[in-house]
Amino acid sequence: MATPVHRRTVLAAGLSLPLAARAPGRPGAKVRFTLDARVLDGGEQVVSLTLDTARLGIDPSSLTPGTFAVHARATSPIPIAPGDLIFSEYDVDRTVTAARLNRRGDIVLDLAHAEGQVGGGTLGYIVSRSRNVRLDLDYTITQNAPLLRRDGRPVPIAAFVQGGLANPEVDAFSHHVSRSGMKYRLFTPHGHGGRGGRPLIVWLHGGGEGASLPDGYYDNETTLRANRGALGFATREAQRIFSGAYVVAPQSTSFWMADGPGFAPLIEEIITDLVRRHPIDRRRIHVAGCSNGGYMSLKMTTTYPRLFATSVPVCGVVASLQPGGPRLITDAELAGITTPTWLVTSRDDTTVPPEPNTIHAHDLIPGSLMTLYDQVVWNGYRFNGHFSWIYLGRNDPSVNGTHVWQWMARRRR
Repeated sequence: MATPVHRRTVLAAGLSLPLAARAPGRPGAKVRFTLDARVLDGGEQVVSLTLDTARLGIDPSSLTPGTFAVHARATSPIPIAPGDLIFSEYDVDRTVTAARLNRRGDIVLDLAHAEGQVGGGTLGYIVSRSRNVRLDLDYTITQNAPLLRRDGRPVPIAAFVQGGLANPEVDAFSHHVSRSGMKYRLFTPHGHGGRGGRPLIVWLHGGGEGASLPDGYYDNETTLRANRGALGFATREAQRIFSGAYVVAPQSTSFWMADGPGFAPLIEEIITDLVRRHPIDRRRIHVAGCSNGGYMSLKMTTTYPRLFATSVPVCGVVASLQPGGPRLITDAELAGITTPTWLVTSRDDTTVPPEPNTIHAHDLIPGSLMTLYDQVVWNGYRFNGHFSWIYLGRNDPSVNGTHVWQWMARRRR
């Protein structure tokens, strides 16, 4: 008969508190496990579990997908007001597609996952806050069949203890806080760079990845876990194209659009400090962002016209958020941009319609380039039309055979 073993983990503000539960009267090993995550184009999902079993000498022939069952529960780290909604909490059984040993001898349970699949995500979206938050994840492993050592002896397991969330791409970005209190994540390239220093790419997140006020939720996490915007520039391919680049992802304390002129010097402060402390080439500082961050990338080039080598605003907002209201970026400001600019959007974007925003900006910014997609489709999956940042994260936009990352990499201020 299957014996469930349970552990609740609280993951709030990066804190993990293990509470292990033992199966009564069942002596044996206590096995810790890690949640292995990967950021898909639509956001981060837990894709496997790694059980710390190397010391037990497991016989791989005793493992099958049915040896273990996995249940997952994900809840908001902050209270949800009555009548409010959060997407996507869940309480589901996760399908184990494979059970195997890795090179260390740890058991790896591969879990079914896919774009748009509910039940594996690490983030929840609170409707009233228009914000993503990192969900509290509680995974339960149930052993359904005996395990054997390589010498044929059984392996008794008393408890499974949930550990942390591991995502090599996200974990490659270090945590920092600027002097003004703005949090940011930083990817540092390998090596010391050539003469003149490395490029710096500034990624400005969308509206859903800022802090969640008035709750005070400010995690320095969702900027990397919600999409591949910043992560794309840290991939092996991008690092090769840029010959090694620093990538910084500041996190707004609210919305960039709430106070673009006020946030601009706070972002510039981070850039200046990074240039002072790292071998960064001042001539090769690039800014890119999506939606709310697309607005902010444009605002940065109007505020600091001589700071950036390139700017890549994706589905950026320039029109008024209210009918008849003032434009967030004026026509005069757009016409005065001198930073080489490549705009990206999709025709079916109903959140930030392209005509009054991206297309309008392209018509006014001197010498700007634009990639206008009909819809957002990647690997056969159709995304919301607002998600055109997926294309930038995959280096897909191109003009006359030149892709956007290569265009950025060749530019100097």
